[in-house]
Amino acid sequence: MPRITVSVDGVTYEEEVEPRLLLVHLLRDRLGKTGTPIGCDTGNCGACTVTLDGRSAKSCSVLAVQADGSEVVTIEGLARGQEWHPMQEAFHAEHALQCGYCTPGMIMAAIDLLKDDPDPSEEAVRRGLEGNLCRCTGYSNIVRAVQRGAREMARQEAPRETRPETRQEAPAS
Repeated sequence: MPRITVSVDGVTYEEEVEPRLLLVHLLRDRLGKTGTPIGCDTGNCGACTVTLDGRSAKSCSVLAVQADGSEVVTIEGLARGQEWHPMQEAFHAEHALQCGYCTPGMIMAAIDLLKDDPDPSEEAVRRGLEGNLCRCTGYSNIVRAVQRGAREMARQEAPRETRPETRQEAPAS
């Protein structure tokens, strides 16, 4: 069996895998990354979307051996400790989920979308997420969440204004 090395959420793993093992099954069954759901197992729904070397990928459409030497980020890898990623916060704040099954894939695809279009219009969000299906919502809250997440991500990445430190002299006694 082939031996692969893959970084998942900042941790490097060496695994022996069958050549036909899908990345989604490696993530869930071997590495315990159960936040990446298996939706359709055919690449149609996008629920299993992760980032693979910085770009979104449907992990049910990628063989684990194809990820050898790659960096994978799952929904679990977005948060920093107890602090959610701005896109996770935005999905929560905008009530952009109902059953939540599609949410990890939507969030991962949305973050990738913002790499190419950091301030997307409603139409651009809808077009950018068209490979990710939600069977519960009308997508309106998802679109608002992506736009809110984009604004918050831009705000956090913007250079912060710094002021020179001023020194006040103590009053004379």
